[in-house]
Amino acid sequence: MTGLMHGHGRAALPPPGAARCRASDGGEPPGLLGALVRDQFPALAAEPGVVYLDSAATTQKPQCVIDAVTAELGVVAANPGRGAYPWASRAARRLAEVREQVARFIGVQGPDEVVFLPGATAGLNAVAMSWGLANLADGDEILFSPLDHSSTVYPWLNLRQILARSGTRIMLVPYSVSATGEADTADILSKVSPRTRLIVATHVHSLFGSMTTLEELRGRIGAQVRLCFDCTQSAGHVPLDVAGLDADFVVFSAHKMFGIPGTGVLYARRRVHPELAPFLPGGGSAVRLDEGRLQGLRMPEGLEGGTLDLPGITALGAALDFIEELGIGRIAAHGQALTRFLVARLREIPHLTLLPGVAWGRCPAGYGIVSFRLDGVRSDDLGFALGAHGFYVRAGRHCLPSGSGYEDSVRVSMHVYNSGSELRRFADVLSGLAEGA
Repeated sequence: MTGLMHGHGRAALPPPGAARCRASDGGEPPGLLGALVRDQFPALAAEPGVVYLDSAATTQKPQCVIDAVTAELGVVAANPGRGAYPWASRAARRLAEVREQVARFIGVQGPDEVVFLPGATAGLNAVAMSWGLANLADGDEILFSPLDHSSTVYPWLNLRQILARSGTRIMLVPYSVSATGEADTADILSKVSPRTRLIVATHVHSLFGSMTTLEELRGRIGAQVRLCFDCTQSAGHVPLDVAGLDADFVVFSAHKMFGIPGTGVLYARRRVHPELAPFLPGGGSAVRLDEGRLQGLRMPEGLEGGTLDLPGITALGAALDFIEELGIGRIAAHGQALTRFLVARLREIPHLTLLPGVAWGRCPAGYGIVSFRLDGVRSDDLGFALGAHGFYVRAGRHCLPSGSGYEDSVRVSMHVYNSGSELRRFADVLSGLAEGA
C-alpha cells in the first residue's frame, strides 16, 4: 500500500493477533427476530440446514422484495420522465416515491439529495469524478484509511492518477485505525491541514464490525473539508442519520439491505450541489448543451443518466418497507445481541484469535460482524469445513486492499434471519474443528 501513502508514511496498523479483551457476555443465546422472520426468506426456508452468515457480502431477499420485482417486471414497461402517457407517468411516480422514501429513511432535507446509481462503488466513484475532478487543485489532500474496503480506497487512487495526467498532484494521506477497529480521530486531526479537502470514512467496517462517526472532528476542521461516509454495512442494520454524521456524501447498496444487486444510493448534501459536475452526462442527466458546453446541472438527475433500474429501485422501496415494518431499532438490538453472544462464545475457543474490532472493546456494541483466525488453519480451509457443516461464512481477503495484513481471516456477518441458537451451534462446530486442527 505504499503507493497510496505518497510521502506520509505507512498507516499505523493494530497488530493482528494482539491481546484479547476479557469476556463480557455469555449465557443463553438471544432469541429476538431470527426464528420469527427466517421463513420470510425463500432461500432460507427452502434449505433449513443452511445457516447463512455472509450478510455483509449480500443479504438474502424477503418474499416481499421478490414480489415487488416480479410485479414491476410483470406490468407495463416505460421510461420515467420520458413521456406524457400514463405508463411513463406511473414509472415517474414510482421513482419519485422511492426517492422520497429513501430521503425519510436516512433523514435528509429532501429527495434532491438522493441519487440512484448502480451501487456504493459507483457512488464513491461519482464523488471522485463529479466532485473531485471539479474541485481539487494541485497540492490538495484526501484523508483515508488504507484498511477500508477497496471500493472506499481505490476511487481516490484512480482520481489521483487521472489528475496527474493533467499535471495536478493531489496527496492521499492515510490515517490509522484503533485497536477497536475505528478510525483514529486523534490521528486524523493531527493530519488535517489547510490543504485537506476530503475525509473518507467507513461507518461500520466490513471486517472489524466497528462504528466510526467522526463526531470528535466537529468544529475542529475547516469549512473547506468535506466528509464522505461508506454506509454499506450500517444501512438497514442501525438507524442512519446522515445529518447526525454531518456528512456531505454517503453511499450504500440496496443488495446489502434486502434489496437486489445493481441499485445503490448516493446522498449528496445540498450545500455541495454547486460544486458538482455531471457524472453520467447523456439522456436523463438533466444537463443542456449551450454553445458547445454542458450547462445547468440539476440535482439529483445531474449525477444520474440513462435509464434507471426501476425494478431495482422498486425493490429498494419494498426492502425499506420490510425494514420499517420490523423496526430499525429492533433490528439494531437484534444485531447487538447476536454480536455480543458470538464474541463471548468465540473467546472460549482455544487457538482462536479475534481480529481488532468490536471484540476488543470493554463492552462490544455489536453491528453484526465478527472476524477471527484459527491458529495454524488457512481461512479458506476453515471456511470450506464450516460450509460442509451448513455454516456459510466469508473467508480470505474480504475486499481489503493488498497489504492490509488481514488477508487470511474468517468473517461472520449476521442479520435479522439469524438466531442465537444458530450461533451456539456454529460455535460448537468451530470449537470441534479447532480441537481437531
